[in-house]
Amino acid sequence: MKKLLAIIILSLFLITPSQAVNNVEIYLLNQLDDPRGFCIDIKGHKLKAKNNRGLQAHTCYPYQGEISPDQGFNSLKLTNNQFILPSFNVCMEASSLKASANLKLEKCDRNKLQNFEWSNKDEIRLISNRKLCLTVGQGQSKKGGGGTPVHLMRNLSLELCNKSLNSYQAWSVRK
Repeated sequence: MKKLLAIIILSLFLITPSQAVNNVEIYLLNQLDDPRGFCIDIKGHKLKAKNNRGLQAHTCYPYQGEISPDQGFNSLKLTNNQFILPSFNVCMEASSLKASANLKLEKCDRNKLQNFEWSNKDEIRLISNRKLCLTVGQGQSKKGGGGTPVHLMRNLSLELCNKSLNSYQAWSVRK
């Protein structure tokens, strides 16, 4: 019994703080058509999300009381321009250095398509092409398969940074 208790206590310390305490969600400042707001999200459902399907803007989950694994970014890595989702051990990566590039998930290797920065205008810019900002798709949201009310989804891409797109390009983080 003492051995089991020791293993349980030890395992609690093996869950790294960066995975539990330091996770944040990245959300669009403008709620658009969903009062719960939109967060950067892996396509799929929570831990069953599929890395190979890329990223989207999806209803945020703060009402659930914790950051979802498919929306949780390591805040310590963000300060180093690395957008890593520790529950999946992958990084956000642009598909190219050109406008309309999609966002995918790849093994973290710090290549030029994985380095993003926060601008002083709350934009997330690709460092290799600072003219490109992380942008939520305009138009109507698509309805998802869950949630009450139903969760909403929008495309994510890198588009030219533009003051007129501020509602789709201004981001922040929260625990």
